Amino acid sequence: MKPSLVSAVAVLAQWAQLSLAKEYTYTEEQKRNANRTLSVGYVVFPGYTILDVFGPLQFLSDLSWPFRIDLSVIAHATGAVHSRPPLHHSADGMVMDMTHMIDAQVVATHTFATAPPLDVLIVPGGIGDITLQENKDTSIEDFVASRFPTTQYVLSVCSGAGFLARAGVLDGRRATATKATWAQVTRNGNNVTWVPSARWVRDGKVWTSSGVSAGMDMMVAFLRDVYGDPVVNKSMNNVEYAPHVDPTWDPFSVVHKVPGANMSMPLKELVGPLEEYP
Repeated sequence: MKPSLVSAVAVLAQWAQLSLAKEYTYTEEQKRNANRTLSVGYVVFPGYTILDVFGPLQFLSDLSWPFRIDLSVIAHATGAVHSRPPLHHSADGMVMDMTHMIDAQVVATHTFATAPPLDVLIVPGGIGDITLQENKDTSIEDFVASRFPTTQYVLSVCSGAGFLARAGVLDGRRATATKATWAQVTRNGNNVTWVPSARWVRDGKVWTSSGVSAGMDMMVAFLRDVYGDPVVNKSMNNVEYAPHVDPTWDPFSVVHKVPGANMSMPLKELVGPLEEYP
């Protein structure tokens, strides 16, 4: 069978599945979540990766229409936080000046000292992490460690897993991270089982994703776990986003030749709309 015909058959099969909408059984926790306010805290820092923040935030914003979700943007100080990476050094010691790059700013509403109680804590990645490490600034790690016992869910996107690892909250857990800078991130932490082929990993209350766009795929899976599939799936179809739904397979582990990754898996895959319910 020709590849084009295979793809067409696969697409038709997927749409046939979508048309066979079925009843969905909510868990007791999902029922409770639908009737309470979820307090979300998003950590930011100078040099955060734009999509690490605004990709998952789009989905959280959409779901704050049917559900009660509060957002706190948390940083070292309140006010504008710049995405443009600050001065830092490359691995060979070269000064990296990125002041010519586009700068998207997000407004921090709280500091690490004033952040409210949180149900969900999200930590993105970004080149700015290099500057923080060079300056021996552990404020994010300290905040994560202090809030971990009282936070119901902790999520990281991309190299944000490095903050979690240095905070000690990944010790004894499975996790994943960006494949583009895998070696730099995975040297952090103690007794962390880093999963090289994963798109995202859930271990208890901790969710970690692969690089940048993978944060959106993880957020879809997280929201489906918190609220159930029907509303989340419909929301994804409304924004016309077809998420990667297999947490165990990230093709970029092959692209970036991550040690230990399954190199026999295909680089391309079929993604499509999520199933809707009556």
